[in-house]
Amino acid sequence: MKRKILVSVAGVIGGLLLFAGPAGAQDDSLSAEMVQAVMDNLWVFIASVLVFLMQAGFAMLESGLTRTKNVANIMAKNLADASIGILAFFLVGYGLAYGGDGNNLFGWGAFALSGIDLFDISEGLSGSTDFFFQAVFAATAVTIASGAMAERTKFSTYLIFSLVVTAIIYPIVVHWTWGGGLIASISIGDAVFSDFAGSTIVHSVGGWAALVGAWMLGPRIGKYGPDGTSRNIPGHNVTLAILGVFILWFGWFGFNPGSELAADEFVMFVALNTVLAACAGTIGATALNWLRTGKPDVPMAGNGTLAGLVGITAGCGTMTPWGAIITGFVAGLIVVLVVGFVDRKLKIDDPVGAFAVHGAAGMWGTLAIGLFARYDDAFLGRENAGLFYGGGIEQLIVQFLMVVIVAVWVIVTSMILFGVLRATIGLRVTAEEEMVGLDVSEHGGPGMALDDVVSSG
Repeated sequence: MKRKILVSVAGVIGGLLLFAGPAGAQDDSLSAEMVQAVMDNLWVFIASVLVFLMQAGFAMLESGLTRTKNVANIMAKNLADASIGILAFFLVGYGLAYGGDGNNLFGWGAFALSGIDLFDISEGLSGSTDFFFQAVFAATAVTIASGAMAERTKFSTYLIFSLVVTAIIYPIVVHWTWGGGLIASISIGDAVFSDFAGSTIVHSVGGWAALVGAWMLGPRIGKYGPDGTSRNIPGHNVTLAILGVFILWFGWFGFNPGSELAADEFVMFVALNTVLAACAGTIGATALNWLRTGKPDVPMAGNGTLAGLVGITAGCGTMTPWGAIITGFVAGLIVVLVVGFVDRKLKIDDPVGAFAVHGAAGMWGTLAIGLFARYDDAFLGRENAGLFYGGGIEQLIVQFLMVVIVAVWVIVTSMILFGVLRATIGLRVTAEEEMVGLDVSEHGGPGMALDDVVSSG
């Protein structure tokens, strides 16, 4: 009964929307297909708005986990990722990802949406709807690296990095996968790649770029002692950081369910797996860190939530709820272990644990499909593809190949990009500017002013 009511309401809303436009004025008869098309476009638009809101979540999380003297810089970088990133994806990135005149390596055409019908919904999503959804994903991929490079990166350098990632590095990965290119053409037996919403395509791209950027920048002043011992540099506001976690969690209900690209019964199934994995990730990270340190660290718990979300992003359409819970829980364990490994073993200063959350958990989530895939998610083309459901080892191998190919591409291109930037305009601010804080040295004023009156002299 509830389902019938929902369908009826959807039909009424869709009908009203159609009648409000030119098509409704010209034709009094509404087909069920047109109503469904309107609802599909409306849902994907709403999902896009939720994903766009994740920029605010990243800004809150990153600023909360860094020091007060750098909060304005964090906000500026996240604002730039949205503004520059979406424009770069509009001008170049979308064409490299989905342009129909390309090849297995890159797309060609549709630059600045040339030749794209921005209004027609008769075949599914309009060009406007599809671009909006894809563009906010691109902005998400690049902003992942912002926190890892926090508190010492030149703002001008970061702007160029944001531009190149959204215009070239990320779109090429999209073309290889969702665009039908290199990785999509790989098959071993019946096994083909699956990454429903982007554990590897979006998150590990940002994670690998974050790791390379943090490594080539070097650690913040005072992060490591003369003997190499890691020192804790606490963020200034745990409340702000966890608020960011909740905003990201909220936005993920657009990120994963929106990737169905339709308003159907599959949307709620994906949402169910998403919320279960996030809860399990929180518990896994908190439990392990509590056992290791004797205290349930709050920022680490938040990172566990995000790791669970990243981990399930690939398999949210193919796993059972129990598969989602296991995937999220393991992702929570992974984030604790990888944060420590990157910090204490590799001596790479990643202030927010971006690689652990997005890179490591993203890779795990992609591989987990090879273990727990139960349902056809429209990529797999078959049921019971996972090893634990009798699907054999082939799916796991294909998922592994995907992870390796994307990692190699992003690491190599990021090293080239940062190498060129270091040789030209430089990567990081001076020691004096870093000590003062990037808010003052890069943006001309404090992000958090302590005085009520500021001299104009």
